[in-house]
Amino acid sequence: MENSVTAKSERVVFLDWLRLVACLMVMLVHACEAFYFDNDGNFAIQSLADARWVSALDGACRAAVPLFVMASAYLLFPLTRPTGEFFRRRLVRVLAPFAVWCCVYNIVNDGKWGQMLFNFPMSTGGHLWFVPMLLGLYLLMPLLSPWAEKATEKEVRGWLLVWFFTTSFPFLRKLWGHLYGAPDFGAVPFLYGECPWNGFGMFQYVSGFFGYLLLGFYARKFLPALSWRKTLAVALPLWLVGWCIAAGGFYFRIPCEGGYPVVKPYACAVDMEMSWEFCGFGVVCTVIAYFLLVRPLMKSSALHRLVVRPLAEASYGTYLMHMLILTPVVTCLRAHLPMPLTVVATAIATFALASLASLTIRRVPVVGKWICG
Repeated sequence: MENSVTAKSERVVFLDWLRLVACLMVMLVHACEAFYFDNDGNFAIQSLADARWVSALDGACRAAVPLFVMASAYLLFPLTRPTGEFFRRRLVRVLAPFAVWCCVYNIVNDGKWGQMLFNFPMSTGGHLWFVPMLLGLYLLMPLLSPWAEKATEKEVRGWLLVWFFTTSFPFLRKLWGHLYGAPDFGAVPFLYGECPWNGFGMFQYVSGFFGYLLLGFYARKFLPALSWRKTLAVALPLWLVGWCIAAGGFYFRIPCEGGYPVVKPYACAVDMEMSWEFCGFGVVCTVIAYFLLVRPLMKSSALHRLVVRPLAEASYGTYLMHMLILTPVVTCLRAHLPMPLTVVATAIATFALASLASLTIRRVPVVGKWICG
């Protein structure tokens, strides 16, 4: 998400478009949350129409955060700078703005300051979880870079296949529970060495967002340019499969036996989002599809130079601050518009206002980039 440059002087145009698309999808996802959470934090869907729209829109947009990770990996991995310089740049562009906005959210929402010693403050609305995850990938990059520089396409494909297997784990856990019930040692099924006293299973280190790091690297080093015809032939079926899994996995599991509205404890929402997990198979398919569809946008233009690039450069700040804007906007609009229009209008308005604020702050001499990256 942060706006790094490669050792090359030439701008990677399609990544700017990718950041823009991903940033808008983040707003759409968070606008949807107003329609399956109530003010008390319960899982709450008011109508069948809301259930259908939430499933369709959220299922299509969960690729947002993985796309940001792929963009970072495409630019940064393997490292082209000494490790110390790499981390110093990440400190300014990523960690410092994260710390600033954690403080802002704590002030606005009367959050718990001591919590910042252990985790991002929950008063942020939760979206800042992304930054520690990204920083964790940065810690891995210097370790993996020597291997990546020498790795063959066959080797990278092999590790990606292993990772693809791990994207089935949310569904394997459900299958275990369906076949055998909850395990004797806990309510959640454990896989391949996991157990209550060991959370580091066999695939711990080759699962999760690690795979998107490899995907971004693979795309840059090994993936040939495709014609639009080939791109559409691959990306559209892949997206359709992924969307059906992500959207259908949510919709068909809504506990609506007694009709609507449906109100359940928060834990139900966590379980319901299984098919939306960022490293679940359905979402992975949509991520690859979106990446392929945006990748042909290689040529610069007046639209790119004047609009897309500035907005992409400001996207990290846009992401960090957007929940301060989105929450009041969606609250206002939902009283006057039907659900799908509320979600789309909220996303667009939030994106526009947060982008404008981020662009303005970044122009402040010296401190601007410490605030918005």
